[in-house]
Amino acid sequence: MEIVGIGTDIVECVRIGQMIERHAEMFLERVFTPRELRYCQARKHAIEHFAGRWAAKEAIMKCLGTGWRRGMSWTDIEVRNNPEGAPQVFLCGAAKERAQELRISDVWLTISHCRAYATAYALAVAGSTPRPME
Repeated sequence: MEIVGIGTDIVECVRIGQMIERHAEMFLERVFTPRELRYCQARKHAIEHFAGRWAAKEAIMKCLGTGWRRGMSWTDIEVRNNPEGAPQVFLCGAAKERAQELRISDVWLTISHCRAYATAYALAVAGSTPRPME
């Protein structure tokens, strides 16, 4: 297994809450997939979960070495939870193409949040048994 890239991000939960309040559906649908929307909206502290997903996507873009400006859409990256609750990364579109260019077989992710902050750390690896990136 080879480490191809790392990324981390931290965001204030109130900032994401303000974005949702100001831009509502336009913001949510631009940044989150329908599955992510359903997941976060079903949570007691939805804003913290949205902030965690935001931080995760930022961290993943950093480990891909791109940022969202290189033709990558926020929804090219989806964070899901496996049956045990651990976050998993699924890529499509430009994000998947970039991962293939870098020979990335998997992106490991951890997310943490509290009332004030959400943080995420992503580690892109090559040579492990790949999970589907869609």
